[in-house]
Amino acid sequence: MKEDGLTGADERDYLLAVYAQTPIEPVRGEGVMLHTRDGRVLLDLYAGHAVALLGYGHPRLLAALREQAESLFFQSNVVPLGVRARAGRRLVRFAPAGLDRAFLVNSGAEANENALRLALRHTGRRQVVAVEGAFHGRTAAAAAVSDKSAAWYSFPQAPFDVRFVPRADLDALAAALDSAPTAALILEPVQGMAGAVALGRDYLEGARALTRTRGALLIFDEVQCGMGRTGYPFAAQAYGVTPDIMTTAKGLAGGFPAGAVLVGEAIAARLRPGDLGSTFGGGPLACALIEAVITAIEEQDLLPRVRALSRRIRETCQVGPVAAIQGEGLLLGLRTTRPAQEVQAELLARGIVVGTSADPRIVRLLPPLVIEETHVESLAGALREIRA
Repeated sequence: MKEDGLTGADERDYLLAVYAQTPIEPVRGEGVMLHTRDGRVLLDLYAGHAVALLGYGHPRLLAALREQAESLFFQSNVVPLGVRARAGRRLVRFAPAGLDRAFLVNSGAEANENALRLALRHTGRRQVVAVEGAFHGRTAAAAAVSDKSAAWYSFPQAPFDVRFVPRADLDALAAALDSAPTAALILEPVQGMAGAVALGRDYLEGARALTRTRGALLIFDEVQCGMGRTGYPFAAQAYGVTPDIMTTAKGLAGGFPAGAVLVGEAIAARLRPGDLGSTFGGGPLACALIEAVITAIEEQDLLPRVRALSRRIRETCQVGPVAAIQGEGLLLGLRTTRPAQEVQAELLARGIVVGTSADPRIVRLLPPLVIEETHVESLAGALREIRA
């Protein structure tokens, strides 16, 4: 498409200035590399908040998008579609056993909003417990269970009672569940915005046992840590703990807006037409890409590679300003001896894109699952050049 002279800098003339943006303008992506307007080629180890799960220009995704767009660009859920059935089948078979029904939506926030709605409806209770450091989205319910959201929440009140508990404290969790009839505990098995904080198997197993004995549902928010990012289909499989409800989004369709809520038969059996809805959720383009993403992960055998490269990052990248590495798979936090934003800027100057987090000492890595060992070597080499 012919350009009319506008660049990314012109956004401010037409869009609300609500984003803190990295000072680059990508104009093309290829594999795990970004080509910028000013001629640079950058190694992308952030993938647009974990969305570009298979990098850029993946042939299977492009072929699926092209074929579906040419045959049926859009139809809503008012009609059944074979491509939607195929996407649903691939997703529930990829998910933990027992989560065998999906509701397709457009984003992680929408997925979490509906997961919370389902929990409140299913239990008839009004309290939800969340974990300190959590981020679940910016819509009314999702933001209500996001830690420290009061600074930007803006709604006059939350739609239900919320109680936050400290990470890794099962006694505090038990007390919170006992403080009032609780509909659900919602948590990220690996907290993303907090800085790639893994809650760990012991805590998740304990949370599963406590919610079950209290009659509360357990919701895993795998918007960021799901879809292979931990080296397993979902963190639920990595830790061997299956929730009652699970959400996912981000890389679900490889860069196309898509999200999902997954539940078991006990919850699914109580739903009737009209109980949930989404105009664009489950559209044919998103569904074709969901199917293509899961197929690519399996055909390319990416999950063992994610685990191997995660180990390689831990072995080689605790150098320069990096004092420790946390997280799981390819959702990692590099704990830095200097402010993370300074390290982020110095890596960018060396041609590497990374993210930061709510923790000012954590550089966050969310690379495409298709990165190679040479890319890890590039990161380690750049970090060695940066002063501690």
